[in-house]
Amino acid sequence: MDVGARLKAVRLFNNLSQRELAKKAGVTNSTISMIEKNSVSPSISSLKKVLNGIPISLVDFFAEEESELTQQVIYSPDELIDIGSDDVHMHLVGKAFPNRQMTFLVETYPSEADTGTEMLENDAEEGGYILEGKIELTVGNEVFVLSKGDSYYFDNNKPHRFRNPFKKVCKIISATTPANF
Repeated sequence: MDVGARLKAVRLFNNLSQRELAKKAGVTNSTISMIEKNSVSPSISSLKKVLNGIPISLVDFFAEEESELTQQVIYSPDELIDIGSDDVHMHLVGKAFPNRQMTFLVETYPSEADTGTEMLENDAEEGGYILEGKIELTVGNEVFVLSKGDSYYFDNNKPHRFRNPFKKVCKIISATTPANF
């Protein structure tokens, strides 16, 4: 995919000038210009920062455009993309849905897996339901142990992390809004 051409098309579709997008994204005008001309290849975090100014998620940005008439409704397990890292699997549902307003995930945490030692933080709300196993959820200074059937809902701008110090795999269904991916 031509990232520069795609960024320009998405920017123009949203009636934004390079200057307006730069201001909304908190980057310089030249950054937008260089990306659109493909004279620089942005990192994922830089591209995500630019796309937050539109706003459009990374998944929507890279998804092929589909018309409303052929919009995908059903996703088989092999169509879910894994946006997790290391041992944590986070399978994204609805990757092709245009302008998604939420991130909907099927998460799997094997024994001893976690989201990392660095606490996560972003501008969203998150909720989830424990399908099987147990998970340790840290939000701010509080640590919770959730088991099958338990659920959670919190403001993602609070530092948080998930960890499975238990012997069995933990599976979670979760959603965040607005969409993070």
